[in-house]
Amino acid sequence: MAKEPAFTKVEQLRPLAEGLNLTVKVVSFKMIMPRGRADASQGRQMRLSECLVGDETGMIIFTARNDQVELMKEGTTVVLRNAKIDMFKGSMRLAVDRSGRIEVSEPADFSVKENSNLSLIEFERVDVVT
Repeated sequence: MAKEPAFTKVEQLRPLAEGLNLTVKVVSFKMIMPRGRADASQGRQMRLSECLVGDETGMIIFTARNDQVELMKEGTTVVLRNAKIDMFKGSMRLAVDRSGRIEVSEPADFSVKENSNLSLIEFERVDVVT
């Protein structure tokens, strides 16, 4: 019998964490790169959007790529499987790459804690010399 994956809350996210499973609501959606611009190196169009997602413990920016963009509609509840934290200019961004997946699920019964946005926290990279 397969073990159910452990689910993480937004407030528990840490820089460079991987293998995360979360259930979040999409609070807002912003297209960054429209479908019109072709990426010459791959010969196909890249679509990118930033979505503010969250649960009852806080919010974070989720970067949706290509086919993921359609799933991230405002008000939708999604389950992110095998997600990871990318760092962008010192702040955390949630992302799902090829090894993970996004599933639209039944509407969650929690309200998003909108006064706690983890992407607004700036982390400083500290190189540890041993």
